Amino acid sequence: MRLTKLKLLAMTTLSFGAWVLSPSAMSQNLPVGAQVISGSVTGVTQLSTNLNQGGNFNWYDASARINMLRQFNTEFSAGVSVGYSHQGWNWGADNKSFGDSAPWQGINNTQLGLNLGYSPTADWRLGLMPIVSWRGEDGVGAGGSAVYGGVVSAAHTFSPNLTLGLGAGVFREFDETNTFPYLVINWKITPKLTLANPLPAGPAGGAGLELTYELNQAWKFGLGGSYRQDRFRLNNSGTFAGGVGQNKYIPLFARASYSFTPKTNIDLYLAAMLGGQVKATTADGSLVQSDNYSTGLGIGVNLSHRF
Repeated sequence: MRLTKLKLLAMTTLSFGAWVLSPSAMSQNLPVGAQVISGSVTGVTQLSTNLNQGGNFNWYDASARINMLRQFNTEFSAGVSVGYSHQGWNWGADNKSFGDSAPWQGINNTQLGLNLGYSPTADWRLGLMPIVSWRGEDGVGAGGSAVYGGVVSAAHTFSPNLTLGLGAGVFREFDETNTFPYLVINWKITPKLTLANPLPAGPAGGAGLELTYELNQAWKFGLGGSYRQDRFRLNNSGTFAGGVGQNKYIPLFARASYSFTPKTNIDLYLAAMLGGQVKATTADGSLVQSDNYSTGLGIGVNLSHRF
């Protein structure tokens, strides 16, 4: 499917940032020799949310990223992405599931990714995205926080209004290897209504689904969701010294987007985090503590620009 422009929808950790080009961009064939550079900044917060065993938490996330994609010939394109985010967690004093202490506080995530695309025919698009990131609490060095793997996808254009495919991600995250499949879709149901992948696929999970309504050239509205699992290395202090922290949930979100110009967009998000769980594990695996949490409310804003 020939798309009119790259779709950069990032909501960092609702969890929405893998910081590589989205599947809709992956399916695009740019004119030969064309180069697209884009950047975005994102702010997200989950408001105070109750833990089932007592206590509460909230967090914020601030991130920035830049992407570059070049179409070398009719078959092959390649790009690179770089991103950084900082996530700050605040825990209530009566946090029973973790011994009234904070299992983690500040989380840093630096990520590098390649975006390789190959079209053996006009109707097929193959994608490969190797990704390496360093995801750790404040004080954790690069050596102990590396996460690496990749995403592969294959998509077929059945008509000018429908592209379908499959993708899968495989990532080594500290003490375990996580694999997930996902559906690649870009279906223009009507001239104004589209079902597509809103999020990049990466270590946190697949690309999700979003139904988008285009009111006019300036305004778009969407409803979507996905599954997210964030894992990160903990520092060498506290009960879980050198261990692994985890936050997993199902974000369902509503989006309103406004285009100031054809190249500059702002996305506003309201999200509900369902089925949430936080977990901390010691370095040797001898102690694992976790707690589920109530449905959390998240809000976010993303500003993106194509140069």
